[in-house]
Amino acid sequence: MLKRKELEKREELLASYAQKSKLTKGRCHKEEEHDYRSCYQRDKDRIIYSTAFRRLEYKTQVFVNHEGDYYRTRLTHTLEVCQIAKSIARALKLNEDLVEAISLAHDLGHTPFGHSGEDALHELMRDHGGFDHNTQGLRVVDYLEERYPEFRGLNLTYEVREGIIKHSTPFDKPRPVIPFESKGSPILEIQVVDIADEIAYDNHDLDDGITSGLIKEQDLKEIRIWHEKEKEIRKRYPHLKDEIGKYQIIRSLIDNQVTDVLNQTEDNIRKFKIQRAQDAVKIPERIVTVSKAMQSLRKDMREFLTKNLYQHYRVVRMSNKAYRFITSLFQIYLEKVEQLPPNTQSRLQKEDRYRVICDYIAGMTDRYALDEYKKFFEPYERV
Repeated sequence: MLKRKELEKREELLASYAQKSKLTKGRCHKEEEHDYRSCYQRDKDRIIYSTAFRRLEYKTQVFVNHEGDYYRTRLTHTLEVCQIAKSIARALKLNEDLVEAISLAHDLGHTPFGHSGEDALHELMRDHGGFDHNTQGLRVVDYLEERYPEFRGLNLTYEVREGIIKHSTPFDKPRPVIPFESKGSPILEIQVVDIADEIAYDNHDLDDGITSGLIKEQDLKEIRIWHEKEKEIRKRYPHLKDEIGKYQIIRSLIDNQVTDVLNQTEDNIRKFKIQRAQDAVKIPERIVTVSKAMQSLRKDMREFLTKNLYQHYRVVRMSNKAYRFITSLFQIYLEKVEQLPPNTQSRLQKEDRYRVICDYIAGMTDRYALDEYKKFFEPYERV
């Protein structure tokens, strides 16, 4: 049998700057180590079996859940991020187990209805501690999940928890939280998940946007990186069906960006003389990143997505409707907290009612939130 000690020895084959599991800063609550799983493998398993992880299946990316079965959800997005991040980590000889655990956990704090749901809760909680999904994700794994008799939460390692709270992309701006250091950069494994999230987000939004009909393929010629790849694919396969052509272009775009990340990151590691895991923390700029040329190409893509997808009138309508759903539900619970389920009501004896309501709504799936809204506001709906 392959024991944990042997797994830890195998990690010596990783790069000197990889985060080794035996060097973890540990857990909030002391536990005995497992016989045949490293601490990061154990974290990954705890995340997968959590309630919050299962709920990601019915939480929105761009398109609300009832819009169709094809579109990405938080769960499918999480799995795509995980695959991209593991590929990058493996090539850079970083700790794949840690990267996988952070990837699986990075969106656990998301609300129903995507960023419009988060915007609504942020506004509603402005004078009551605020709201952002990174902080909520940490709250989920540290407090809201209840599975163990000895402690609340999942009792994850410091490094996975740091990956949740420090998750940073153009859509995610972390807030400093004790005991996580706010200065400098996070370790390389956390940076890998951040860049993988960006790559997955941009490319699957293109895919979903085309499938929805909100983005027309002929308009994609505005995106330099798409136009170049399309010419390349069409030249190689002149009689390719449009649907397969789309998949091949997106596949190639992801591959190009991952390759660019690997090349630029290796250059940065040499440039900044990164030798140990903590060396990256001392550098104010990101080590795991794309080249300047790729940054320019991705800027084109994001500007196109903002104009043609995120600001499309149908997406804006969906977002505004979702904002109203969340706001209305919050207000009706606030007016009469007895309408909350008994297990949620029981927390009101010791906790602020705003935070309790916020936790309850943030944990909802899209369809559960829609069902709750119907029960309150449609007169003939059974409650």
